[in-house]
Amino acid sequence: MFPDTFLYTKDHEWVNVDDGGGCIVGVSQFAQESLGDIVYVEFPAVGAKVHRGDEIGELESTKATSPIYSPVNGTILRINDQLIARPDLVNNDPYGEGWIVSIMLETQEELDQLMDAKAYEAFVRGEGDD
Repeated sequence: MFPDTFLYTKDHEWVNVDDGGGCIVGVSQFAQESLGDIVYVEFPAVGAKVHRGDEIGELESTKATSPIYSPVNGTILRINDQLIARPDLVNNDPYGEGWIVSIMLETQEELDQLMDAKAYEAFVRGEGDD
């Protein structure tokens, strides 16, 4: 359910790190299922400096609007402009074409604050028991 090579936050964002010090960010399968059908994505500005925990955008669904938080400190490199016309990609392919932004990491240590897939799965299971 959660790709093993990705890292995750307690706010249900995922991070897929590339070799160049950047990372792709999206929302997990759990998050998109909780939100329902995504109808609009609000993005941060390319070039914006972001800090871990900052609200960098929003997902609007038929159920609710949910903030997107930056999982790391860095600079926004790209947005997934496919989502402007096709926000449903977040639902249909959350770990692929439904990615949201690319961020250049300030430091690799940023990743130490994130959960691996096993820890995230346990977190989600525990959250469901509340």
